Formats: sequence, structure tokens, C-alpha cells
Amino acid sequence: MKAEIIAVGTELLLGDILNTNAQFLSKELAALGVEVYHQTVIGDNEDRLLDAFKEAFKRCDMVITSGGLGPTQDDITKEIAAKFLGKELTLNEEALKDIENYFNITGRKMSESNKKQAYFPKEDIILKNNNGTAPGAIMKGKNGEIIIVLPGPPREIIPMFKEGVVPFLKTITDSTLYSKVIRLFGIGESSMAEEIKDILESRNNPTVAPYAKEMDVTLRITAKAKDEEEARDIIKPVENKIKERLGEYIYGEGEDTLEEVVARKLLQKRLTIAVAESCTGGMIASKLVNYPGVSEVFMEGVVTYSNKSKVENLGVKVETLEKYGAVSEETAREMAEGIVKKAGVDIGISSTGIAGPDGGTEEKPVGLVYIGICIRGKSMVKKLNIPGNRERVRARTTMEALNWVRLELNKL
Repeated sequence: MKAEIIAVGTELLLGDILNTNAQFLSKELAALGVEVYHQTVIGDNEDRLLDAFKEAFKRCDMVITSGGLGPTQDDITKEIAAKFLGKELTLNEEALKDIENYFNITGRKMSESNKKQAYFPKEDIILKNNNGTAPGAIMKGKNGEIIIVLPGPPREIIPMFKEGVVPFLKTITDSTLYSKVIRLFGIGESSMAEEIKDILESRNNPTVAPYAKEMDVTLRITAKAKDEEEARDIIKPVENKIKERLGEYIYGEGEDTLEEVVARKLLQKRLTIAVAESCTGGMIASKLVNYPGVSEVFMEGVVTYSNKSKVENLGVKVETLEKYGAVSEETAREMAEGIVKKAGVDIGISSTGIAGPDGGTEEKPVGLVYIGICIRGKSMVKKLNIPGNRERVRARTTMEALNWVRLELNKL
């Protein structure tokens, strides 16, 4: 089954409201085996909304709308949907009673205009709204068209979809789409695509699609099957191939973040860590403390931005700073070793660099960064040249540091 999503509301077109409903609906429909190839945003205009329905049903079996079910004159979604299907709206007493009850519960007075929200075609399915005043509806046309009208506020549309629409869709679909997400760091999208070119080009079931983000790369493996268990079985061989080829670049699955993976590994191995940051200014520590329970292994984080702080708090030698500078392999090494001694931990991480936009030289340009790691007495330093603005340099350095910890933990 193919569906199209139409979001209704001038405020969406103006950018005043982010269209999160389309994202939610797309994910939910995919999980039910319903394919979504088009999304449309329409203002509160009768002619344009009617045209949108006409165009949508040239290429799909079902349209799901969000928004435009309120009590005002410009809330026209339900009315135009009924007009498109050639149906009349009549007052539904049960829907009206639900709206009145909602106002009674919330201690507010119901306006006469709210009665507009209780008008529906007689033969269609009304979807109760337990979180607002606008009921939804599942409307069916003479030629098999299905229009599902839903309210706009996320706190209303999400429960209504799950409680009312999902059970209906399960009765008319005979398959499901299930996706497995693999997350990678340390490899660009083009290099990754080259490694698994044959897998990406395959049009068999399952399909594999890459998604490049600002800091990492995601692979989504999607299988179509009768149920989730069968889909998992279809995905497994392809997943294994990808893992064989991309190995160490894969840091997690699903909704994993790099800091979560690192924190879990530290807790599993019972290894303590501390960080000494200059150019990242506490971002590495901030990422680590996102994980609940990490306090068992994350002992300390210090921001040693000045040379004086590096000397006094980490024991970096004055001679090192004078000879090599704060942004150097030598300083990064002594920072990592210094935080290990100071905090008495198994692993120390350091960062020092030139984030810009000023301060760079020909010898040490903006984007030059050194990351140090001292792990169980062994010290190493990695040199990076990160293009981009100050924010990107700092964010990328943070991710590179966490990823390096992950890779070293894998060796232990």
C-alpha cells in the first residue's frame, strides 16, 4: 500500500512550526509496511488543498493529513476531504459529547464554534481525541480511496495514530517494513560506499541506504516481510557482510551514540577515565556525563585553557610549552599523562588545538588539533587537521577523542 502525507497549516509554510508530524507518520507507516513516496505541505486554502488530494490519489491509495481540524473558519481539512470524496458532514452526537466532556474535565467553557469539530460523514470511522478537542476520522471513498484526517498538535496526533489508526492499518496491510540501523564513525560516506558498493546497488530484499550526518555515517538496512521476526532473518546475512567489511568503523546500532558506547565499555571493563581539555573546553566531559551511571568510572574533567593552568593543574613542563607550544604533540602527551596522575585513573584523554577563527599560522593553521591518550601507562598522540568553523573543529575533536577511546577499549 502507498500513502501520502499532507500537512495542513500556513504556519508550517512560514516556518513558524517545525513539521515533526511528517517524520513521525513516515516512521510509523514504514513499520507497518506502508510505503510513503511523497509529502506535501499546504496552507489553509480550500482550492490548493483540494488540488493536493487530486494529485495525491493519482499516485497513492491513502492520504493521511495532519492539522486543520480546529474550530475556526480556516480549519478546513475535514471539510475538503469530505468534499473530495463526495460526502456530506452531519453532527455526530457521540463526538459532540466527547468534546463537551473534554471541556468539563479541563474546567473550560466550550465555545459554540467547537461544535464544528463534531461534524463527520455518517458511515466513516471517528477517532477519539483524549488529549484535545479535535476528533480525527478515517474516511473511505467509492473507489477505494482512504483519507485519514488527524489533528496537528503532536500530543494529540501521536496517541490518536497509535490507538486508532494503527489497528485499522493492520487490518488492510499484509506485510511490515523493519529496519536495522548501523552507526559508523571515522570513515566518510564515499569511502564507506566504495567498500560496500555491491550491497548498496542491490535492489533485492533487504535494501541498504546510507545517511551522512555532520559527524558520522548511518546505514539503514530495511527488509519487507510478513512480520518483524522474518524481517530480522532477512536482514542478518547482509548485516554480517557489512560488519565484515567495515569492522572497526562500526560503533553502534539503533539509537546508540558514541558517548553511550564508550561509557558502557568503560563500565563493563571497570576502567576509570579522566579528561584534560583545552580547545574542546569541556565538551568531551559533557558528552561522557550524558550517560547515567558513568560517575562510577568518570572521575574528573578539567579545562586547562591557559599555559599556566596546564602547568599548575597537569604538570606540563614549562620547557615543553616554550619549545613546542601549547598546540603540539608533546603538550598533548604531557596533558594526558598529567590527568592520569592527578585523578589516579586508568585512562587519560587530552585535547589541544587551534579552533579559530583566529590564531592560526602557516606552521600551525586553524583546525590543527592534537589528541592525547594515556592508557595503563602507554601514551599516544594523534594529529588532526579539521576543516570548518570553530564549532565544527571543537565538535569533531570531541568525537575523535571518544572514538579513539572506543578503539583502544576494544583492544583490552
